[in-house]
Amino acid sequence: MGNVFGIDLGTTYSCIAYIDANGMPVVLKNAEGDLTTPSVVFFESQSEVTVGAAAKESAKMYPDQVVTFIKRSIGQPGFCLNLNGINMKPEEISSYILKKVVQDAEETMRMEGKLGDEEHIRNVVITCPAYFGVAEREATKTAGIITGLNVMAIINEPTAAAITYGVTDDSREKTVLVYDLGGGTFDITMIHIKPGEIRVICTGGDHNLGGKDWDDRVLLYLAQQYQQETGTQDDILEDAETLQELSLAAERAKKLLSTKEKAPVVINYMGERVRVDLTRQTFDQLTEDLLSRTIELTREMFGEAEKKGYRLEDVSDVLLVGGSSKMPQVMNRVKAEFGIETRMFDPDESVAKGAAIYANKMSEYNIVLEEIAKNQGKTLEEVREQVDSGQMDVQQEAKKANVPMPGGRLPGEEMKIINVTSRSFGTEAYDQNDEKKLFNIIRKNAELPAEGTNSFYPREDNQRSVRFRVKESLASEDIVDTELGKEIGTAALELPSGVTRDTEIVVTFRLDESGLLHLHAKEMQGGREVDAEFQTTEALSEAEMSDAIRRNSDSSVS
Repeated sequence: MGNVFGIDLGTTYSCIAYIDANGMPVVLKNAEGDLTTPSVVFFESQSEVTVGAAAKESAKMYPDQVVTFIKRSIGQPGFCLNLNGINMKPEEISSYILKKVVQDAEETMRMEGKLGDEEHIRNVVITCPAYFGVAEREATKTAGIITGLNVMAIINEPTAAAITYGVTDDSREKTVLVYDLGGGTFDITMIHIKPGEIRVICTGGDHNLGGKDWDDRVLLYLAQQYQQETGTQDDILEDAETLQELSLAAERAKKLLSTKEKAPVVINYMGERVRVDLTRQTFDQLTEDLLSRTIELTREMFGEAEKKGYRLEDVSDVLLVGGSSKMPQVMNRVKAEFGIETRMFDPDESVAKGAAIYANKMSEYNIVLEEIAKNQGKTLEEVREQVDSGQMDVQQEAKKANVPMPGGRLPGEEMKIINVTSRSFGTEAYDQNDEKKLFNIIRKNAELPAEGTNSFYPREDNQRSVRFRVKESLASEDIVDTELGKEIGTAALELPSGVTRDTEIVVTFRLDESGLLHLHAKEMQGGREVDAEFQTTEALSEAEMSDAIRRNSDSSVS
């Protein structure tokens, strides 16, 4: 399979890592010499695209051509932006970020003599927030496909960070909390680590909470201070140049306050010059409610963990990852609230490194499967199907194929990853009061692969068919209001004549590790069945996909 890489496709910053000759995960620098690239895209024309720091400098000046925080919209139904006369979905916009990151990584590796002139980065594992649903995960994968990448897997960001931690830390068994506060998203995940296994217990978070919200508070404060100092009522943020300047200044001030007690900001507007000294105390007061929201979500996650037998006392470490976790207020508050050993853990790079480690293990495992397929005269896909269905013992077949395995173990056996679903999955039906409800069949934080079954009945005698409206939600209860769910697909089951209201219809959901949801429904009177699979209702059409790939390929990205 060749070189494999891990990509942290972040809301505000992205980066890429690989495993070096010494077996260590390393983040590659971009063309600007930085380890991370701002996830900002400037569509200067239909064929000229700028990604990264230069695009970020122009974000407020060209609001109709510069896209920021696109990750917050990926996989969202109906979301589309018109850029230079072209309608683009988040998957396509994200593909330009991936193109920049991969392109720069290739150049860096060529300069270091680690990649040939004709070699390219193709095989990758991309990360996403733990609470991403089916549509968001598939859209993330699609972004990679548009870029021309072979997306081996989409894995959760906290899981990737835990992989890095599990590999670099000692081999003691422990339960850790990964507090991941990024630029635009917040994840909180409890993970049990022991030699050979990383098990996700439960996860939570908010995809609309991150460092950007801290920046916005500073931005508004600076504008208010200008008004007080000058005595004017002018809204200086309505001026594009001033807004651009202050947006960058707000982020710089936030970062400076991680090491200093005071950050000076100079505001220039219409000939007036005002200096504002933002103190760490004022900054903490301005953003206290945002930090409190992360604590509230953490407590909710602990509530879910207790249902699975894990308590606050069981957690030995809190790992702070994500660039925004560098703010001193974060570590101080988390320590004060939970009294657990809290440490900063490679906040900017751990996610990409973990993805690279995972990609490397997948690559080693795929080599074994390829050798088995060759030995049996089968295709790789046929072997995979047998392995996934439990019809093949990989260890046994690998020995028959004489595949070398150091220590007698399969590659990847030393790192088994067990994830949970971040959403509940169910179908709409009528309850005993004849009210339409969402009946969750697989509940949030169920271990993957997950399976659930429930029985339903026709609403009336002689009903000829039933239609299943399949939805995902963040609710963890068995029965909730339909408005809490987001539809991901439908399936219909034809019923035989003569069915009565007491005819049982057994519905089974199965969710695999990749996020693919399988539905099987069977009416028990005549034995009629229906099977369906749901990946996403918002996938790009074949024509849209072809156009996106062509535009990405034809565009010059810098």
